[in-house]
Amino acid sequence: MTSYFIRRFLLIIPTFIGITLAVFLIMHFVPGGPMERQIMNFKMAVMQEGGVGGGRAMETDLPEAALEEMRRYYGFDKPVHIRYAQWLWNLVHLDLGRSYIYQDPVWDVIKSRFPISVFLGLTGFLLSYLVCIPLGVLKAVRHGSRFDFASSFIVFLGYSIPGWALGTALLVLFGGGSFWNLFPLGGFRPDNWELLNFGQKIAAQVHHMILPVICYMVGSFATLTILTKNSLMENLGQDYVRTAFAKGLSERRVIFVHALRNSLIPIATGLGHFFSLILAGSFLIEKVFNIDGMGYLGYTSILQRDYPVALGILVISSLLMLLGNIISDMVYVVVDPRIRFR
Repeated sequence: MTSYFIRRFLLIIPTFIGITLAVFLIMHFVPGGPMERQIMNFKMAVMQEGGVGGGRAMETDLPEAALEEMRRYYGFDKPVHIRYAQWLWNLVHLDLGRSYIYQDPVWDVIKSRFPISVFLGLTGFLLSYLVCIPLGVLKAVRHGSRFDFASSFIVFLGYSIPGWALGTALLVLFGGGSFWNLFPLGGFRPDNWELLNFGQKIAAQVHHMILPVICYMVGSFATLTILTKNSLMENLGQDYVRTAFAKGLSERRVIFVHALRNSLIPIATGLGHFFSLILAGSFLIEKVFNIDGMGYLGYTSILQRDYPVALGILVISSLLMLLGNIISDMVYVVVDPRIRFR
């Protein structure tokens, strides 16, 4: 089994290269790159200057020397495979480059968004397990009841709605300016955060994060709930459960001590994706709620063609995903000794 995990760790290298190479090529061949944006901004500035002055239209074409200097600045004077090799070499030396927009090292731009994404992702992750496991157990115990059908309808309705779409609907219904006006329209914290005392900060933070956390949870809500229900129902039909009932044990003890313990094995494997869930953020959810986290940073960097920042976020999220898959296998082995990888 040790050799299996060694091979899995070694496979991270070609998989990571494949992911980053594909995204690198796509980003550098799509139109509207940083050079095109800079040229367009220059032309618009020149045309506005000519319009304000009332004179004849000024020449808006950049000289070839300026274009060459711009290509050299962005690294576009080299073939794409050379640019990727240089980027990969710098990455090996923990250099993610410098942001085109912020003019700061990529790591400095990204790390300031870590606490926000960690806070929201961790809260959504923990609440998903705290709500879905008891709900799944209750659905399994009351299988076929009205509660089971009603909760299944709500669960699958939520699963069919993307998190960002649900966020838009919640803001329209409950956001500031709506009929109910129960929650703020967005932001991670209120503008007067520094003026609040400790108790007011807690209340304001909870008030701002209720809607985003609901959107974070909705994606995994149905999966965890139904997985818990089906796994528990399968174990309730096993011989050891019938034996426990025959020995006179109470229903509560059989369900929560014997059956539920084995039912949590498939759910525990999802803990391996813990880090990728809490750090990756959600591009569109953070955009909808105007939360300046990792997801929103990735969204704006793609729109503004800030390639170094977009690639830096890709590096972090892909490594966390690949490591999470291996950690999931490790957790599977720990919670179920019967599993042996060959």
